[in-house]
Amino acid sequence: MKLTTFTAVAALAAGGAYAQDYSDLDRTGWPSSFTVGTASQGGTYFAYGTGWANLVADELGISGGGEVTGGPMQNMALVHTGDAAFGLTTTGPARESIEGTNPIAPGLAMDNACAMFPMYQTPFSVTALASSGIETISDIPDGARIGFGPAGSTSDTYFPLMLEELGVNFERRNGGWEDLGGQLQDGLIDVIAFAAGIPVPAVSQLEVQTDVNIIEFTEEEQDQIAEAFPVSDFQIPADTYQTLEEPANSVAMWNFAIANCDLPESFVYAVTDIVMSDNERMVNIHRAAEETLPEHWDKNQVMKWHPGAARWFRDNAGAEISDDMVHGG
Repeated sequence: MKLTTFTAVAALAAGGAYAQDYSDLDRTGWPSSFTVGTASQGGTYFAYGTGWANLVADELGISGGGEVTGGPMQNMALVHTGDAAFGLTTTGPARESIEGTNPIAPGLAMDNACAMFPMYQTPFSVTALASSGIETISDIPDGARIGFGPAGSTSDTYFPLMLEELGVNFERRNGGWEDLGGQLQDGLIDVIAFAAGIPVPAVSQLEVQTDVNIIEFTEEEQDQIAEAFPVSDFQIPADTYQTLEEPANSVAMWNFAIANCDLPESFVYAVTDIVMSDNERMVNIHRAAEETLPEHWDKNQVMKWHPGAARWFRDNAGAEISDDMVHGG
């Protein structure tokens, strides 16, 4: 699916300021076109993925664009089989897919989808009403009614397991974030566990209407979760919410762009270079790309790297990627 006119123009305009010439590359084995598996329209994946797809297509003179998909799990399957050259995923679904527990094809180890470049983080955060007295994870009472977001979402998939890992017993509730915010305010649930970009609009709205607690993880809890799940330490900046007086410790799951491992090395090197060499134009496509920076290569501890991407990060970011973490290495 093509970009909207506005986004396409913005991407092309941003690309016009970038003078790198890719016309003299050896294009042996390169595809004549490509697609990027994103997610549903209206979400960050769709805007971000179609943006860089069109940017790459323009720079390389190849037909390409974003494709609406079911999101991270389906993208792993599409890229593994080669039905999509590229896709967007999160480290959690990536690990499940590699281990053969992707619900799309249970038992199939989707190890032909390789890491290409880091995108941005999805933080996990916990909110309760101040009147509840819940100020820490250990304060959450047995049987607490916790809203985990839409059924099947990243939040609903991983946050219940994380809280179980920390010894929390709860009743599981699902719904849209705005609806869950209303339920929290009305006393129908006790806690909301968010996995979403920050600031979460539902939290911002809540703290205007009532007093809330943004509950942070202790360092020990961060370590325990990171040991069990593919997440990294994260701090919610103090200026994210008016409730916070200082940064709050949390964890986040990284999103990565992926490539079919059989794509030519020179092709993936060029695609990676286009995306990673000029962050400003990526931010022009989507603000989430503020974290699409070379130094975040080390956030991938799950997938093997595509050889072309690994070469780019070794050449340009001083990445110490071991050979056993490179496909075919």
